Amino acid sequence: MRHLHGSAIAVAVAAATAPLAGQGPAPASLGDALRQADRGAYANRIAAGQRDARAAAATQALRGILPALRFQGGYVGTNEPLSAFGTRLQQGAVTQADFDPARLNDPAVIGNFTTAAIVEAPLLVPEALAGRRAASRASEAGAAEAGWTRAQTRMQVVRAWYGAILARELVGALDSASRAAHAHVRDAESAVRHGVATRSDALLAAVKAGEADARLAQARADAENARAALAVALGSPGERGISLPARLPDTAAVRAFAARGLAAAERQDVRAAALGERAAEADLGRARALLLPRLVSFARYDFNAPGRPLGGQGSWTAGVMVSWSPFSGASEIGERQAARGRLASARAGAEAARAQAGLEHETAARAVETALLRLSIAEDAVRQGGEAHRIVTRKYEGGLATVVELLDAAAVETQARVELARAVHDAVVATAARLLASGGDPGAVAALEH
Repeated sequence: MRHLHGSAIAVAVAAATAPLAGQGPAPASLGDALRQADRGAYANRIAAGQRDARAAAATQALRGILPALRFQGGYVGTNEPLSAFGTRLQQGAVTQADFDPARLNDPAVIGNFTTAAIVEAPLLVPEALAGRRAASRASEAGAAEAGWTRAQTRMQVVRAWYGAILARELVGALDSASRAAHAHVRDAESAVRHGVATRSDALLAAVKAGEADARLAQARADAENARAALAVALGSPGERGISLPARLPDTAAVRAFAARGLAAAERQDVRAAALGERAAEADLGRARALLLPRLVSFARYDFNAPGRPLGGQGSWTAGVMVSWSPFSGASEIGERQAARGRLASARAGAEAARAQAGLEHETAARAVETALLRLSIAEDAVRQGGEAHRIVTRKYEGGLATVVELLDAAAVETQARVELARAVHDAVVATAARLLASGGDPGAVAALEH
């Protein structure tokens, strides 16, 4: 029993961890995270399903272009005079005796197994050809939309990845500040005991330390939230084994990467909108083609036998049919009106996509400039805050500054370092957003980790 119980536990654990194991090892770099998101991110999987559905619709549109083959079979029994004589004729079993008026007027029940192979081959179906073109353009648009979703997902992963690193850095900075604040509180309490400081100094120092603890607690919660958000962005909620870099990229590397030239590329959302317009144009052609004649050929081979399927002598029939419906109760007029409306909407959508892409490109370029300027200001602030902290420390050690002034100076330096980390994060994210806006790959910022 003990062995069986242990086996059951092992099976249960294996079953519970199987989905996570199937996703492969947890990402250890941004490149790993991007590859995992390409495969498993929710938005990518949804977009891939929609792309496949559109591709299937393009395949279905071949129905009016390619030949169709079908088989028919059945059994019929009858004593209706005309049907009975016709059945015997189909079976090739008519004899002179069958022309006896008595047998013609009151035939015996005759049974017939019918088996047929039928081929129908469209020769000219204009609306099917135009419909195929429309469906093919829509399929290409679906593939482009899936590509744009993939690029947006990569941008989301970049934002979540560096957001998690930033949260981790903030925890480190605020943890150091909290420990330093508590050390100063202990110094102040010691000074109070030795009569060289007032009780209010120690109390105010404790208040400052409490504020540092509160900021640290919030930063730790934010770090956990950032890791959880990253796992969801990767399509692996609950993943806890992600290995983040110890620090954000160096400021010099960020500047050098942001200064790189951008190669012009067509954005996938703009391409999808343009293909959607072309699909709508083809669909209007399909609606207009409803007024044209259709030419279809057919051929069939039949077996008719009284006792079994595929028995008796075979016979064939072949021909060509022309059909034309110049008016079908105004339905074709409605089709054209609807197609013109869809085309107008698609054209406006394509224009809007191009305009939005231009706006986002300009906005992203300005955002990078602003982020780099903020990065320079934050670097200066760190140098100035550090120097001010050192000056106040020397004054405190010489008895010329209170512990509260020392804690305030330390808080200013810590805040400056926090803002520098945020500025680095914002510069990286802004650079990735500019890549996305210009039709590039936002995941290219993974090069900053090397």
